Amino acid sequence: MKPSRLALAALLLCAVRLSCAADANPKVLSAAEGYRGEALHLLERLVNIDSGTGNEAGLSQIGTIVADELRKAGAKVETVSATPAVGNNILATWKGTGKARILLMAHMDTVFKDGTARAKPFYIKDKRAYGPGVMDDKGGIVAGLYAMKILQQLDFKQYGQVTLLLNTNEETGSKGTRALIEREAKQHDVTLNLEPGRPADGLVVWRKGSGTAEIDVKGKAAHAGVAPESGRNAATELAHQVLQLGKLGDSAKQTTFNITVLKAGDATNVIPDHATAYADLRVAVPEEFDRVERDLARVSANKLVPDTEVKTSLVRSFPPMPRNAASDQLATKAQAIYSEIGRKLTLEGSGGAADSSLSAGVGTPTLDGFGIVGGGIHTPEEYAEVESVVPRLYLLSRMIMDLSGTK
Repeated sequence: MKPSRLALAALLLCAVRLSCAADANPKVLSAAEGYRGEALHLLERLVNIDSGTGNEAGLSQIGTIVADELRKAGAKVETVSATPAVGNNILATWKGTGKARILLMAHMDTVFKDGTARAKPFYIKDKRAYGPGVMDDKGGIVAGLYAMKILQQLDFKQYGQVTLLLNTNEETGSKGTRALIEREAKQHDVTLNLEPGRPADGLVVWRKGSGTAEIDVKGKAAHAGVAPESGRNAATELAHQVLQLGKLGDSAKQTTFNITVLKAGDATNVIPDHATAYADLRVAVPEEFDRVERDLARVSANKLVPDTEVKTSLVRSFPPMPRNAASDQLATKAQAIYSEIGRKLTLEGSGGAADSSLSAGVGTPTLDGFGIVGGGIHTPEEYAEVESVVPRLYLLSRMIMDLSGTK
């Protein structure tokens, strides 16, 4: 006998509701659902505070709010100076009764300028939350905090130690946190990075490394109308260098090299004697750092304007995070957990660099993308999917439980 339309509709409704997931841990799911409103409220508070890298006052505000919430969640909280960057990194630790040592990481800084939070504060429209840093990475902070609140509520302490590390300067390369991340990663068995979940509800299993190239040109100043021929135009030479050096990328090796900043001259009637360009470099394999550095020097020797001086340099930021057996094992575990609530995780790579590369670089099994799902990263339209809050809290909480050897 065919089921009635009403019965079929009920079955379909059950299939899409998280509460109908037969294999879900009901206590974890209930706790995640219970914290949904509170988590969104905290996300709003954090988003409405400007905390661009270098904004010491804003980062201090974020740190104070989050540290207070972490203590309420049972954590021991300490601050670690982020010198030479500004502000203080936060280390929150929970001691348990088991053996597994799990490191969670997120960052408090954003790419947005001061005043952005006032100009475009947090708001929700069509099930999406908008605002500066809402997904990158204030959503990650909220995910880590509330996952631990869930475990504390359930009195789950079968881990050996869980550490949540919050960075003040990830968006500029983590110069003030790199040593701390590497030290903590070495002392933990696994790292779960709380960068945003991918738009397709994915985790990140590999990342490119990043670097910044500088092209510096010195010429000779002259009056642009009276005696331009006596000058040596640094801007013209820089334009030549930009055109030829802009070809240093290699699509076959997934290397990208993009000129992003140009500076030359102060007045329209003066031949500029100095010009500088900066380029963003992304590499999938570390050997490409060396190749690009060599090619910068080699190619830039071909000058257009006589008697100009061209110097190049490359500052390496994050190393690549390659996909490996350890990350695949973690990803398989995460996919199984997500399936408990009837959801599917995609596994993706990213050209964006992150602190997860530093953890993976010291040999600690690392998986990324455990934050709230969103899109429009680093743009005025950055958003977080409100409906991803509960599933992502469930995923992270259960991941910690599973890594602790308990379901």
